[in-house]
Amino acid sequence: MGTKLSPLDLELYRAVDEVLHYIWDPIGVSGVPQARDEYHGYLPHVFGLLHSGANEQAIATYLGEVTTNSMRLSANAQHDLDVAEILISWKDAVNEKFA
Repeated sequence: MGTKLSPLDLELYRAVDEVLHYIWDPIGVSGVPQARDEYHGYLPHVFGLLHSGANEQAIATYLGEVTTNSMRLSANAQHDLDVAEILISWKDAVNEKFA
């Protein structure tokens, strides 16, 4: 990311990375160790959305846009919304841990 993250932000950043790779995974590479960095290009933006307080719909919309515009795949709006809810749950859990 270019800047040093606080321990709270670093934990959230890592959680976002895990969720994008293992749960969102629109191209189905979660079981391929060599593809572990496949979604790193989207990680800073998703983290930024979470960090700025974006709601589930805003995050899901971004995920859907990435899927359709960057990957040229069909988006799954419900899956993207489910992933966004998981991301916000992680944010809440990390914030609670550091409170």
